[in-house]
Amino acid sequence: MNEGQQRFYDFIMARVKEGKEEEVKAILDENFKRQLEGTFTKEYMAETAPKMIMLLRPECVEEFKKAAEHMSSQLK
Repeated sequence: MNEGQQRFYDFIMARVKEGKEEEVKAILDENFKRQLEGTFTKEYMAETAPKMIMLLRPECVEEFKKAAEHMSSQLK
């Protein structure tokens, strides 16, 4: 995990619903793997973001959406 991935991991884990940590970790692990392989795309992100949103505390969803929008703008 690189520094940016670690920051995002910490950001997400601080906002996860109690008891949903392992589900979020699995999604993040796959996301980070794809980033390293060069197969992490806007389409894949659009597929996984809703899954992550369902695992976040409701008061954190808008903040996550803004972060995800920023990340998506950085992708090709």
